[in-house]
Amino acid sequence: MAAQIIREWSGINTFAPATQTKLHELLGKLKQQNVCTLTILVMGKGGVGKSSTVNSIVGERAVSISPFQSEGLRPVMVSRTRAGFTLNVIDTPGLIEGGYINDMALDNIKSFLLNKTIDILLYVDRLDTYRVDNLDREVVRAITNSFGKGIWNRALVVLTHAQFSPPDGLPYEEFFSKRSEALLKALRLGAGLKKHDVQGSSIPVVLVENSGRCNKNDIDEKVLPNGIAWIPHVVETITEVVLNGSKSIHVDKKLIEGPNPNDRGKFFIPLILAIQYFFVIKPIERAIKSDIAKESRPAWELRDTSMGGRKF
Repeated sequence: MAAQIIREWSGINTFAPATQTKLHELLGKLKQQNVCTLTILVMGKGGVGKSSTVNSIVGERAVSISPFQSEGLRPVMVSRTRAGFTLNVIDTPGLIEGGYINDMALDNIKSFLLNKTIDILLYVDRLDTYRVDNLDREVVRAITNSFGKGIWNRALVVLTHAQFSPPDGLPYEEFFSKRSEALLKALRLGAGLKKHDVQGSSIPVVLVENSGRCNKNDIDEKVLPNGIAWIPHVVETITEVVLNGSKSIHVDKKLIEGPNPNDRGKFFIPLILAIQYFFVIKPIERAIKSDIAKESRPAWELRDTSMGGRKF
């Protein structure tokens, strides 16, 4: 198979000058820490804006999107290079089909990622969704079972459709906080995370607005209702997670398939054999010897023994 041709990251030039400056600053910060390649995995349910988020980060229509077509089953990797830095963003199909985990899509994702290293996971959902249910926990559990709990040390929660007016006059920041808390609670339950499982205090949550109706500030940056220029903010948060001291996730066959069931419990075999010897076999041997010693000998055996000792 021919090697993938990595194109120049020209999409960065489409951003506002202030955004470009911030992105170059962040890329320089990563390179100073010897991070010259960054691979971002984008996962979540279908229809939440994963592909649009990939396009927004890259600054071009790298992944085709159609509201009238269902998502494909194969992941797509978009690779761009800039000033000695390589960015790989992997778009994946939605993990839900007919109300259940789509095992075929999940298997395709795992096969695609084999022998690759995941530096960042973007777990994507929508801000304008009011409910968190068991389906959310199932998606998180599927990701955790596939790549281990450690992947959440390298994760951001991305909430799309952030150019949004909360219902009932609820303040924007308050709605964002409640939505984040509910989703993070479901994430921790689905992944079985304890406080010590996640590097730092919590998994960061960032807001994204991929549509053309996103507002802009005076210097032409795309901003959210809270005034944050979201593209540099997302990249800055990614940079912080990359440099938080946790390890990237290398996807090998052992990680995907899990431990060999034939190896399970091998560590305990010598211990079990020792216990059997000292607490089962040895007591049985002692009991047999004791029974033999206590057993009364028949009269003919005693007579033969006494006669065998006479001299004629």
